[in-house]
Amino acid sequence: MMRKHLMMVRTLAVTGLAVAGALVPASPTFADGQLTITSFGGAYQRSVRKAYFEPFSKATGIKITEDEYNGEFAKVRAMVESNNVSWDVIDLAGDGVIQLCAEGMLETVDWKKLDLDRAKFIGGDISDCGIPYVVSSIIVAYDKDKLPNGPTTISDFFDTRKFPGKRGLKKQPDKNLEWALIADGVPVTDVYKVLSTPGGVDRAFKKLDTIKKDIVWYASSAQVPQLLADGQVVMAQSPNGSIYNAVKNSGKHFDMMWDAQVWELGIWSIPKRSPHRDAAYKFLAFAGLPQAQANLTNYFPYGPANQDSIALVDPTMLPHLPTAKEHIGNALPRDAAFWTDNGDDLRQRFTIWLAK
Repeated sequence: MMRKHLMMVRTLAVTGLAVAGALVPASPTFADGQLTITSFGGAYQRSVRKAYFEPFSKATGIKITEDEYNGEFAKVRAMVESNNVSWDVIDLAGDGVIQLCAEGMLETVDWKKLDLDRAKFIGGDISDCGIPYVVSSIIVAYDKDKLPNGPTTISDFFDTRKFPGKRGLKKQPDKNLEWALIADGVPVTDVYKVLSTPGGVDRAFKKLDTIKKDIVWYASSAQVPQLLADGQVVMAQSPNGSIYNAVKNSGKHFDMMWDAQVWELGIWSIPKRSPHRDAAYKFLAFAGLPQAQANLTNYFPYGPANQDSIALVDPTMLPHLPTAKEHIGNALPRDAAFWTDNGDDLRQRFTIWLAK
């Protein structure tokens, strides 16, 4: 029943996208003077603060109190169900938005009130309950001093004869199964179609078997730079931002291999019963503006979701973004709907596979 409901949510989202161009701008009145916004902490949240929170507060006089979490959208559900909502705006990944929207835990976004063109946004059709604002990416990172000639393809990650040594992977099936299929010859465009079949799942795990003894599993992406620096791994799965920061701020000789990068969206959403709903709407309207989204690239190498932002990005930053032309050719958009529908089953299968 849940899967049927989720399909209905996605159908409504696509329908909403089709009519977005016809929306008439509105000018609502926003009275609230404070907001609590929750994101993912660390260097990333510092960047979001500089690009969004501080300029927004300066422009509107609305004070922002920040909170941090690790993406556990069960916290949002618990707040709403207990009628004790302390967050006004939440930074969510695609599957979190789809799941919570289907459960009625998030506000349906009125794009008229935002005065934004939904069709301009990468992933604008993913859900009716959020505004995409950033495109992040998972790539393969390596130390150039140890591997001056690569890797160059995702198949190299699985080739322990050509590139002997340990590989770092986050301890989860998400992205690992996709990479396994691509390395096994599945075209990027067919990955989720294949992974939707029992045979495709078997094929992905069989490919992971070929490097299982060479995998160093980590829990947090923040561990990757140290794993590489200590020589515990020769290459590792990583968010592109972590490696960019390690090179820029710590002088590491790391590089990124972009083949089969898995990119996904960051989305601002408003929980049901937000105590400052009008101010939250004002923040979403600001966060969707082309200049605001372009400004984030000055502090962190993630791409803007509003496609009008690209022309406003500093040209020196463009090559570092997941959305750069030279990186996007064989990229895989993470299918949040697929992981919403199949994540529990695949995580259970992954846990069993790890224990073997």
